[in-house]
Amino acid sequence: MEQNLQQKWEGKVSTRVSRATTDQIWPLFTDFFNIHKYFHSLATSYGVHGTNGEPDCIRYCAGFSIPSRAAGSSTDDNPPPAACSWSKERLVTVDHVQRCLIYEIVDSNIGFKSYVSTIKIIPEDANNHDGQNQSAGCVIEWSFTVDPVEGLVLADLLQKYDLGLQRMAKTMEDAIVQA
Repeated sequence: MEQNLQQKWEGKVSTRVSRATTDQIWPLFTDFFNIHKYFHSLATSYGVHGTNGEPDCIRYCAGFSIPSRAAGSSTDDNPPPAACSWSKERLVTVDHVQRCLIYEIVDSNIGFKSYVSTIKIIPEDANNHDGQNQSAGCVIEWSFTVDPVEGLVLADLLQKYDLGLQRMAKTMEDAIVQA
């Protein structure tokens, strides 16, 4: 049982985007400092180190999607006051050919330890490598590994990620169509 507690949580969610191409969606993710424009559960995100979209840059994100681990004790009858959740995230790798980026949380108040996330933008017609069929849409895939988080259940966390990705993809798609 104790060994089971030490295993990392792993999760992956994905969604299909039909009205935007990989070439249109990818730059929205590589604009690493400004993800709050599309991920509305974040009140803000901005750069605190490095050049936006380049490996080793760090962004600060704040919002209310995942509860913060506020200091102090609480009980069911007396929960801690709501506090803004925040994280600092470092861009580890950017692969413009494969349209894949990896980032990690380097500091936060949400209880995530050893968090690493991968975003992939996959052409809907992956068998067509001639670059001619870019109107087929794409799939956004978001995966992560993290040490188990006290007070959270992996299934609930996956549900939050899935809902967040669905909403973000729609917002991105709408912005591209309206441009």
